[in-house]
Amino acid sequence: MIEVAETVEGVEGGVVVGVDDSDNSRAALSAAAEEARLRGCPLHVIRAWGLTNAPKPPTWKPGYVPPFSEYQEAVEHWLDAQVRSVLGADHGLDVRLHPIHATPAGILVEASLRADLLVVGARGRGGFMGLLLGSVSDQLVRHSHCPVLVVPLTGRPASSATRPAG
Repeated sequence: MIEVAETVEGVEGGVVVGVDDSDNSRAALSAAAEEARLRGCPLHVIRAWGLTNAPKPPTWKPGYVPPFSEYQEAVEHWLDAQVRSVLGADHGLDVRLHPIHATPAGILVEASLRADLLVVGARGRGGFMGLLLGSVSDQLVRHSHCPVLVVPLTGRPASSATRPAG
């Protein structure tokens, strides 16, 4: 089952994952789905977007900017396709899609107020490729209101961040 909500107000527990169009994001979505499956809880998939990073609506062409509603619809379709691509059509999870016009860190911190676990990729689409942790992941680790699982591109949790020193 897949539901769509344009806010995070419907997040009442469960696993929240932030996605974009990066490979690391797909690894985070896969890890979040496994956590939701193990916990028997809903999976909330959030795509924060703006006009500059949203998929282009079918009506887009040079010199014409489609209405905001068409961008929202394009993001919804992209998000649904992303979930089906990564999890498969018969994933057996209670998935709730949240395509939200907002900044990623801000909306994910807000969602963390009511989530049981927040999952993100270590890096998104940012330009500083040498960094091990992207700016959004860094902000979430510092400001989240629930536990955060940071997934590196390999798809495995970053063990150095979770192992005690010594």
